[in-house]
Amino acid sequence: MDFRPLKVSGAFEFVPRVFPDERGLFVAPFQEEAIVRAAGHPLRVAQTNHSVSRAGSIRGVHFADTPPGQAKYVYCPSGSLLDVVVDLRVGSPTFGEWDSVRIDSTEFRAVYVAEGIGHAFVALEDNTVMTYLCSEPYNPAGEHGINPLDPALDLPWPAGLAPIVSEKDKAAPTLAEALDQGLLPTYADCVAYYEKLRSAHR
Repeated sequence: MDFRPLKVSGAFEFVPRVFPDERGLFVAPFQEEAIVRAAGHPLRVAQTNHSVSRAGSIRGVHFADTPPGQAKYVYCPSGSLLDVVVDLRVGSPTFGEWDSVRIDSTEFRAVYVAEGIGHAFVALEDNTVMTYLCSEPYNPAGEHGINPLDPALDLPWPAGLAPIVSEKDKAAPTLAEALDQGLLPTYADCVAYYEKLRSAHR
């Protein structure tokens, strides 16, 4: 499996080999060895999530208190979506920047999002399925969001799709407001936690 780092450090795109034949296809969208090569440690899977979305549905920008935060490995078993990672780590060299990857059920690209990085996506077609492998279980008290329509972030939502956003995500603070409210993780805390995970693997 090939991978490449995204513009936001700690986030990676993965590209597995797809084997089509007359029966259909076979692919291994998640391979631990590739995660270890990219992140320096395996992904502990504490919970898997599954969402089905209409075209134009935006989910995110979501993040969790770090440590422990919640790392995610996401791929699209059906349909297509634009996946977006946002650097929310105060003090990071790329704070406030984002990167995006189109993932779908043709190439089965996947994205790894380290703890403390914001994650969002938009479904590009109806009945788009997202599978998430999460390093920690859902913790309502530690979960937060940034408004995905924050004009200062200027996330790459397609102009041809009417955005469908939950009331919770619409009510989320902008990046500037979250910073003022002290909701965002620090880059130093996140980097220390990543090193702790790598040290445990050595």
